[in-house]
Amino acid sequence: MAERDNRRGRRDRDETPEFADRLVAINRVSKTVKGGKRFGFAALVVVGDQKGRVGFGKGKAKEVPEAIRKATEQAKRQMIRVPLREGRTLHHDIEGRHGAGKVVMRTAPEGTGIIAGGPMRAVFEMLGIKDVVSKSLGSANPYNMIRATIDGLQKEASPRMIAQRRGKKVADILGAKSEAPAAAEAEDA
Repeated sequence: MAERDNRRGRRDRDETPEFADRLVAINRVSKTVKGGKRFGFAALVVVGDQKGRVGFGKGKAKEVPEAIRKATEQAKRQMIRVPLREGRTLHHDIEGRHGAGKVVMRTAPEGTGIIAGGPMRAVFEMLGIKDVVSKSLGSANPYNMIRATIDGLQKEASPRMIAQRRGKKVADILGAKSEAPAAAEAEDA
């Protein structure tokens, strides 16, 4: 029993430094009760390993640090993996939607940087994307913007994933390399 606790404790220590977190929004919420108002706090946090994994969570509590802790725990449980091209940008342009929030994300050449507004920027930074151009259309609500961004990122597909789904080689999917041999065969005929 003690060995299992040690292993579990060691795993927790190892996981903590690999994830970075970013507080996106903190909101004071109130509940009206018989004696007056009770105030609490709602926190929205984005967590990522900056190598292609990202998640978001929200937490509510009477105190700010506790709300942030709850949000961070939830974010770690809901992480998704996103394939990145060259570890710095998206493979293709994507649109994401959630409620009234709509976001457009485009690949960008090296050196562009992260061109994105508030909550979207936090998601890209935690994901490890270095170059992206994005625009938020519709809702400016941070919750909906983050959910729309995550929705779009879940649609992201790498050439390897598409090749595997179609039962082809990656070179066939990319097309550029497969056109050269086809042109050589046409000249021989």
